[in-house]
Amino acid sequence: MSTENNGKPFFENPNAALREIAQNPAAYAHYLADFHRFVLDMQAKLEILQRETRVHCRGTRVEGDKMGQAFLRSFPVEKSLNDVLKNLKNATAGLEKSAHKRHAHDEKVKEVKKNRKEKEQLKARKNNTSLQAAPENPGQQGAQSPNMGYGGPMSIYNLDHRESA
Repeated sequence: MSTENNGKPFFENPNAALREIAQNPAAYAHYLADFHRFVLDMQAKLEILQRETRVHCRGTRVEGDKMGQAFLRSFPVEKSLNDVLKNLKNATAGLEKSAHKRHAHDEKVKEVKKNRKEKEQLKARKNNTSLQAAPENPGQQGAQSPNMGYGGPMSIYNLDHRESA
């Protein structure tokens, strides 16, 4: 990639720019946001065109028309514009969804890397540590030491030295 003005395009391969955009989630979102703005602008203009077309087509009457014939003639034109607008709304929703999915993909990749690293560390710790017996506590071999207080194990039958609340 060079920025020299020697007549060559910025990218030798026209798909190289899109390849770089696909690799960067922020650039991907920005690129799709540009398309989203364009589609929304087109949608707004087509909605105005739809209203004006409806008014004109329904108002165009031919001598001898019965009630509703102008509407029936305008219906196919209105339906075609309604279909285009519906498809544009689906396109804008798809663009937004795609940008979110791309960001979620990168987050998931980072999470997978982190989880694998943690599992690897756990496995390494598990393999490196030898089994050690727990040290025995001589104070808990059946005989209770005097004056244990509230912290020691007690039976409900041995509560004569404690006061109730």
